[in-house]
Amino acid sequence: MARWPAAVLVWLAAALAAHAAPDCDTGRFEGLPYTACTIDPARDTIQLYHKTPDGDLIGSFSALSDLVDRDENQLAFAMNAGMYHPDRRPVGLYVENGVETARLQLRAGPGNFGLLPNGVFCLSGTRAQVTESRAFDAAGTHCDFATQSGPLMVQDGNLHPRFIPDSASKFVRNGVGITPNGDVIVAISDEPVNFHRFARLFRDHLGTPDALYLDGKVSRIYAPALGRNGIGLPMGPILGVVSRAD
Repeated sequence: MARWPAAVLVWLAAALAAHAAPDCDTGRFEGLPYTACTIDPARDTIQLYHKTPDGDLIGSFSALSDLVDRDENQLAFAMNAGMYHPDRRPVGLYVENGVETARLQLRAGPGNFGLLPNGVFCLSGTRAQVTESRAFDAAGTHCDFATQSGPLMVQDGNLHPRFIPDSASKFVRNGVGITPNGDVIVAISDEPVNFHRFARLFRDHLGTPDALYLDGKVSRIYAPALGRNGIGLPMGPILGVVSRAD
């Protein structure tokens, strides 16, 4: 058997990591069709995007794909990553490349965002976490990328106390959760769903003891491997996973 030099093995491992893409699949939970992707932050290049280096709003999956292509990379996956104002400024904390462009919001308020507890999705180096907003503030956590949204659907394995099992408020919804081993799982319902069932999808089926709601109604994903492109929908912050082009 041929023995590869250590330097070659290191190069090969780096090359494989550069080409890595999320593991995406579709499924059903209690009759609800959904699409979920598992992302390893230690392997995959996962970031948040809002504006171009020139300061222009990205605003769509197609524009983000074009931006990524300029660096000879490929956009492997994308999803809208939080709520935004009419001019598409982020609602709540937003950090991109270590620069905070919107402040953490801790007060209760109207709408889903203000339905406390809400939370922060934070990427720091090769580690990802979902944390309740006030605990996040108290910890003084540094994030390379962060987006605040709400409500916090699952916290330490517990569902949000305001969720109603038989609620008639149903929308297409998307969210992000963290598994016990540190993987990021992003999911979208492929049919309208209430908060209680969507939160249980993350906790009971996808295995994430902490999960954050990102948005509803406008939620879309870009997953070429599944034939999903979500093109044409204006949006604010975007979560993207990039792979090196062949």
